[in-house]
Amino acid sequence: MFKKLVAEFFATMILVLVGCGVAIGVGCGNEAGIVATAAAFGLSIIILAYSVGQISGGHANPAVSLAMAIRGDISWKEFFGYCCAQILGAFAGSGILALIFLSVKSTGSNAYQPALLAAANTTEVNFQVVMLGLLAEIVLTFLFILVVLGVTSKKELGGVAGIVIGLALFGVHLLGIPLTGTSVNPARALSALVLHMFNDGAAKNDALTLIAVVIGPFIGAALAALVWKLFSKKKEAAEAE
Repeated sequence: MFKKLVAEFFATMILVLVGCGVAIGVGCGNEAGIVATAAAFGLSIIILAYSVGQISGGHANPAVSLAMAIRGDISWKEFFGYCCAQILGAFAGSGILALIFLSVKSTGSNAYQPALLAAANTTEVNFQVVMLGLLAEIVLTFLFILVVLGVTSKKELGGVAGIVIGLALFGVHLLGIPLTGTSVNPARALSALVLHMFNDGAAKNDALTLIAVVIGPFIGAALAALVWKLFSKKKEAAEAE
């Protein structure tokens, strides 16, 4: 268990360092920046899957761990341990980025993006923006977790699971960056936003952003796991018949 927790700590730290580091370095204000950031997160997952994946599963994400706990792949005790290790790893990664870029402004934190504000027909964060952001994160995480559950359900897919999951994360980031900056990972989003709250005037908007990017992924992951269990039961019943 200790080895698993250490693996999840470093896996999440690496994910934050690479993914958020690229986001800070290239910016996400243009198409090239969006693609580069999405690719960085996708490649990070592929690297983690084939390195620490054999130790802990390489979740690096409390939403993934929640889905695995609901499916029964890990115990609830392991789930809480994984979450603690992932959150600590994310804070370590965000802290290192803040030191590298010499500012807590540079943590790769999420924010409600212009496309989402335009959809709510406003220029300021309000209740409608928060609800749209929450819905976006639920849908994005649902899609991502459904892929994770599908590709990890059969041992024969183990050789390509990391690549498929990485591509799925790449895809949801392409879709979600213009909306919420894409979280689908409560630990990564929490660490970056908490450090960013030290900015003058940033605390209010960051607190509102937390609602979507921390709560949304958990809801999306739980829904995906429940849908997967429903499909699995139907498949087992059909095979039994």
